Amino acid sequence: MLIYKIFRADEWATLQADGTTAGAPIDVADGYIHFSTAETVAETAAKYFADAQGLVLLAVETEGLEPLKWEPARKDVLFPHLYRDMRMEDVVWAKPLPLVAGVHQFPDLT
Repeated sequence: MLIYKIFRADEWATLQADGTTAGAPIDVADGYIHFSTAETVAETAAKYFADAQGLVLLAVETEGLEPLKWEPARKDVLFPHLYRDMRMEDVVWAKPLPLVAGVHQFPDLT
């Protein structure tokens, strides 16, 4: 199953350059990498990245991704949280997440 991480351009550049990252500031503060599912990622973009330009959507395969925990978050929906640094080799694909008329335009989430 694919899960998704939204990064700002500088966060994505850091992962590419260093090969690993502790994530965005919220990830560092919370002690784990926040991910979304295909069903929740658009709401995540709207809630936390409203009007943000230059975003990148990363897809990560859950199979073999350890230690990954599914924990309740918004409205008690289970969200995937990765309790280690994210590695470049975790990324299945990365695609731009353009903002058009105030709405992020998502690619096919497969």
